[in-house]
Amino acid sequence: MFRKVESPILAFDIEWVPDPSSGRAAYELPEEMTDREVIQFMWKKGGATEEEPMPFIKTVLSRIVSISMVFRESLKDGTVSRLELHSIPSIPTSKEEYSEKRIIEDFFKVLDNYRPQLVGYNTSGADIPILAQRMIRHGLCCRYFAKRPQKAWEGADFFVRGSDWNVDLMRCVSAWGKGTPSLHEISVVSGIPGKIDGVDGEQVAPMWLEGKLDDIVAYNECDALTTYLLWLRMAHSIGHFDSERYAQEQQMLRDMIEKESENPAKAHLASYLSKWDRLSGALTDG
Repeated sequence: MFRKVESPILAFDIEWVPDPSSGRAAYELPEEMTDREVIQFMWKKGGATEEEPMPFIKTVLSRIVSISMVFRESLKDGTVSRLELHSIPSIPTSKEEYSEKRIIEDFFKVLDNYRPQLVGYNTSGADIPILAQRMIRHGLCCRYFAKRPQKAWEGADFFVRGSDWNVDLMRCVSAWGKGTPSLHEISVVSGIPGKIDGVDGEQVAPMWLEGKLDDIVAYNECDALTTYLLWLRMAHSIGHFDSERYAQEQQMLRDMIEKESENPAKAHLASYLSKWDRLSGALTDG
């Protein structure tokens, strides 16, 4: 599991899609090919079949389109002083305003300014590598993210396995292999919402091609909330929070979601709360 709870905590999730510009460069494709045609070519090169038309594309050939995060800051006595949901870009989105480079730059500014402990699901295998690869692709620099201390106690290290600063919840509960649960699976059996309205990761690329960036960010925000709720549950399970504190932490998140859902653009958060209520009510010892 994880050894400690730092302040601040940043529970985050990243959404990405095959990157047409990287595909054109890697496969020497003509500029006149449309983005859709390039992505279809990339899926074909990736081994697309009738059963799996959209196979995994290497992260170095993918572009980040959204990063959502729950930011939790606490005082020395453990009292939560700040709990917020943020997304880059935020809803409503502007596809022209937010390039991948700016998304990564803005996320790195958060890391540089607040120096948080990162929490995610499969961060070691996916989120940290794509941030590093696309950082290099854009020629960006983030001292806090990329710096490797000589000794474990000298600072954050997001790249070493089992780092206290990169809490990979998937690695906390499973080794590699067929027994590894998805975020959706481990969440729903624990009374935490997983996928909302039937949307899953395979639909992100088609949504992006159709210009539905708002829908992608909404999906991303729900995954960030799920990641945070799973972290809370695990923190309680291993003794960082007692039962009373755990209930308080959940209520604080519920209050924050309710407030955010008052925004007409955040209807997905009301759906998230409804599913949380249903799952919590149905959870039994079975």
